[in-house]
Amino acid sequence: MDPEMKRELIKDLDRFVESREFYRRVGKAWKRGYLFHGPPGTGKSSLVAAMANYLRFDVYDLDLKRDLRRLLIGTGNRSMLVIEDIDRSFESVEDDKVTLSGLLNFIDGLWSSSGDERILVFTTNHKDQLDPALLRPGRMDVHLHMSYCTFNGFKTLALNYLRLQEHPLFGEIKELIERVQATPAQVAGELMKSEDPDVALQGLIKLLHDKETSETSRNN
Repeated sequence: MDPEMKRELIKDLDRFVESREFYRRVGKAWKRGYLFHGPPGTGKSSLVAAMANYLRFDVYDLDLKRDLRRLLIGTGNRSMLVIEDIDRSFESVEDDKVTLSGLLNFIDGLWSSSGDERILVFTTNHKDQLDPALLRPGRMDVHLHMSYCTFNGFKTLALNYLRLQEHPLFGEIKELIERVQATPAQVAGELMKSEDPDVALQGLIKLLHDKETSETSRNN
């Protein structure tokens, strides 16, 4: 995850959990909605786990094919309710339990307003396929685009996996990563293959060169 985006997300989470009196004063439910969208492998599910760990919230993976009200009764305070791949939840028109209006009522209604602080997280690979009614503030307050790995993102991964802040190969990797679409998961996978920084970084360079060659071939 981009370091600046991470800082902004942490600030937003801190503001939310410290704002109980504000929500009570203005008469709003103490909840906040987050939409994580972007290609597969960009860290959406990992970010959900990191948020829950940071806040020490319980995580509930919701299945829209079940009764949402009954599901919510089983959740406690300081909960993070997660619906992954929300765009796929409405693919089956034959399933009358999974309706947009039912989900909107779940977000807006009494059941989502009761209890202490709750966070609702949707993830999707295709934000453009979601109904605009689902995305408005008050339902999904924060939209985070989880994109392909940036150079800053790579440097964070290199520090985490290899304890590297600088390396002679960083310049070549920067040029490649600005041209090639590689997910953070792909970059991390290469860095985990060896504890030797030279070997791991050379492996990443090979991956990026191979992807660039493949993309060039497809475009031609």
